[in-house]
Amino acid sequence: MNLRCHLLIALALGSATHAQTIQRNLPYAEPVHERRVLDVYSPKDAKNLPVVFWIHGGGWQAGDKSDVKLKPQFFMEKGFVFVSTNYRLLPGVDMRTLIRDVAKSFRWVQDHITEYGGDPKRVLVGGHSAGAQLAALICTDDRYLKAEGIPFDVLVGCVPVDGDTYDVPAIIETAETRLRVHQLPPRINGHREKFGNTPENHKDFSAVTHIAKGKGIPPFLILYVASHPDTSAQALRLGAVLKNSGIPAKILGGKDTSHVKLNDDLGLPDDPATKALLEFVTPVVTK
Repeated sequence: MNLRCHLLIALALGSATHAQTIQRNLPYAEPVHERRVLDVYSPKDAKNLPVVFWIHGGGWQAGDKSDVKLKPQFFMEKGFVFVSTNYRLLPGVDMRTLIRDVAKSFRWVQDHITEYGGDPKRVLVGGHSAGAQLAALICTDDRYLKAEGIPFDVLVGCVPVDGDTYDVPAIIETAETRLRVHQLPPRINGHREKFGNTPENHKDFSAVTHIAKGKGIPPFLILYVASHPDTSAQALRLGAVLKNSGIPAKILGGKDTSHVKLNDDLGLPDDPATKALLEFVTPVVTK
């Protein structure tokens, strides 16, 4: 077993000794569904703490709220309440319904997080992979939160981690060009199909489409794998559109990492992405 594995185990075991409260599988919407549930991690005696709202990845077809590794403990130690949500998946529901599930989960946070020591007016949204797309969209396309009666001013930041679909038409064109040039067969159930097979849908589900001045879009920290051409291009594209609209955005490409490792390492001491995350969230705690 390598040193990193030992450290992960030690941190996981050590976290059990920290005073905290974990509430799992709390239903957030009617009708009750096994995927419409969330987990809440609170430091002991939490009161009026900022909240992290985390959205898991898995290609919109898989994944689970339990896949958070060190993030709950990291954020609790920094003075946050941590929420990790599930949502219904493709193909059981369409993309728009899936996103609305995330918004309804956010509505639950607004209504109930004070019971767990959180401040519903200070919420940081984050997510990995597919969850990065969902986080970025929820924080730029205000229609989803508005439908739940939630203004953008409760958002204090957004941290999408290694997403490749902030600009859906661009990733579709990139992937299909690559296949065509190399004379490979088209993908079955790729991004074109997942996002609804029309140009209008592809544009509408892209965070870059909805970025504009004066909407109350929060600051972004965009983390990505520097060696991955698709997530790199998408991160730089998202960051450029945000900055052109006057919205603060920091972009960090992780070196010597991977799509999974970048996410799993968040919370590790001396991890560059974790250091950037800490720098990003510190003003939220002191706000």
